[in-house]
Amino acid sequence: MLEGVDVLAIEGLSHSTVLSLISEVGLKGIKRFPSGKHFASWLRLAPNNKISGGKVLSSKVPKGSNRLKIALRNAANAIGNLKESTPLRDFFHRVNFRKGRTSAVSATARKLAVVIWNMVVNNTQYINPEGYLFLDQKRKLGLAKRIKKQIDKFGFNPEDPGFSIA
Repeated sequence: MLEGVDVLAIEGLSHSTVLSLISEVGLKGIKRFPSGKHFASWLRLAPNNKISGGKVLSSKVPKGSNRLKIALRNAANAIGNLKESTPLRDFFHRVNFRKGRTSAVSATARKLAVVIWNMVVNNTQYINPEGYLFLDQKRKLGLAKRIKKQIDKFGFNPEDPGFSIA
């Protein structure tokens, strides 16, 4: 338990990860960061976007390391090796397919840092977002809602004879 929050509920996190979190930032230190993005940037897990004249010069993760960054990267690697499908594992594999394993480990470690920050600062438990929908699934739901709205608008009744949606 970290500030009354069970961070071990996140798949892939181990006791050593939590111990390195406590040793690096302390129990109250994580609350000093204004957002999860600042926390991930302090850990050097967020990409450093160098842009000049609208052209991206570099978007690599800056050099520098600490024990917590190493622990989160190990946890992200463990998430990538999971057999059962979880949202974090699926995120890892999507990034892995596009950018490679090294980028996937960094991106998942950054996501873990933001999740941990949100859990500790907002004092919420980890909820595994099983109901996450991809964009095409959201569009299908939106289309169904629009059709139902139009049926109600024009006063059609689905139980009427001759009514069919084709």
